[in-house]
Amino acid sequence: MWHREPEDEIIPTVRELGIGFVPYSPLGRGFLTGHIKTPDDLAADDWRHTSPRFQGENFQRNLDVVRKIEHLAAQKGCTPSQLALAWVLAQGDSIAPIPGTKRRKYLEENVAALDVHLTPEDLAEIDAVAPKGIGVGDRYSPGAMALLDL
Repeated sequence: MWHREPEDEIIPTVRELGIGFVPYSPLGRGFLTGHIKTPDDLAADDWRHTSPRFQGENFQRNLDVVRKIEHLAAQKGCTPSQLALAWVLAQGDSIAPIPGTKRRKYLEENVAALDVHLTPEDLAEIDAVAPKGIGVGDRYSPGAMALLDL
């Protein structure tokens, strides 16, 4: 939901070629889990402190979107993580999110996203709350961004 630019050229191309697509960090580096409420929720040595999306005003603006996603998830009776993963899964059979996790309970929570059914109306609501370009701030620090082939 944070970085939807692959929808422009990459997704249509891989579909045309019959290739699967694995979206990177489908939970927005943990932001879309709803567990991160302040920068203090991250360990002092957490690399996300260097990520522009987790800094200053960007953090608050991104958190505002997460709160809307939390509301939609509550309406669906699921967690924000499950809603985000269900949304990714609803983008097509050729797309396979692989969220990272360190704890078994989150692995089980993530797998339960398979049971979240999103209607066309749900997808439209999600798109209204998290349209393309909603993530505020670069995905990486300026030095790391320079290494990417955008």
